[in-house]
Amino acid sequence: TRAKLAAFCHVGKDAVVSAHDVSNLYQIPISLYHQSVLSKVANHLGFEVPSSLPMLDDWREMADKVDTLTEDVHIAMVGKYTGLSDSYLSVIKALQHSAFAVDRKLVIDWIESADLDPIDKTEKHDEAWALLKSADGILVPGGFGVRGIEGKIAAANYARVNNVPYLGVCLGLQIATIEFCRNVLGLEGANSTEFDEDTPNPAVVFMPEISKTHMGGTMRLGTKPTPFLVDDCKIRRLYGGAEHVDERHRHRYEVNPELIEQIEAAGLVYVGKDETGQRCEIMELQDHPYFVGTQYHPEFKSRPNRPSPPFLGLLKAAVGQEI
Repeated sequence: TRAKLAAFCHVGKDAVVSAHDVSNLYQIPISLYHQSVLSKVANHLGFEVPSSLPMLDDWREMADKVDTLTEDVHIAMVGKYTGLSDSYLSVIKALQHSAFAVDRKLVIDWIESADLDPIDKTEKHDEAWALLKSADGILVPGGFGVRGIEGKIAAANYARVNNVPYLGVCLGLQIATIEFCRNVLGLEGANSTEFDEDTPNPAVVFMPEISKTHMGGTMRLGTKPTPFLVDDCKIRRLYGGAEHVDERHRHRYEVNPELIEQIEAAGLVYVGKDETGQRCEIMELQDHPYFVGTQYHPEFKSRPNRPSPPFLGLLKAAVGQEI
């Protein structure tokens, strides 16, 4: 078979390698290494293979560990596209990477956010709430549009009040801010102008990056620096005490700068902002096991043996590990 493939592909027999069935996806690079793929590529390109491969050793350790994990950790994913998990593929992978780091098997409990709506109750309302309450942690990922928003706000409220670990990404940060404004600050009808242009208390507002009139030029997009403004906070520790982080953005709306002082005085602190000090990029609730939000998308930089710090914090808190 190897000779036949080589003949039809016009390569030498030693250039044909096999992708064997393996116990988990992360074993594939190890399998290829054992078939001398690295040395074959190096010979073809004319460079030497280092005698030491620490990154491969780390990868092998991680891949082997995946096969030994037995204890589950349940994370409730509260979104509006839960019927198609590929919509959240980067988030799923970021959760998996962090689950490996805390020695747990990840179980995602998918919850359609509309099913948590306390007013417009669906047939699955009770089932959705039971699933949320049984989870070890709650994640509200990014998204657009008004559908399911009240359910996401209810999920953030449950996490805040009951000390359940919570991570809000992009819209998830905005949701947590709206919930805090309504139920802690008492700002009746607080909302995002994305969902209610006439809200009496705009907690989240349209802050275009460039043009205010052309939709194509309004999105804050790509990698941006976020300086930390607070020395001692969980999320900064997770980032190794860095002075700033460079993470990827994709959004148009931001926390209303006019409310920041009032919100922070009540305990929800925006520990990282953009270089102008106007855009709130990272939030953290004081006196809570883990209630964190990022306006950026940290999942995009997560790697199997280098998990995203905000996701790692969620998983650490979910299993009771110190942050």
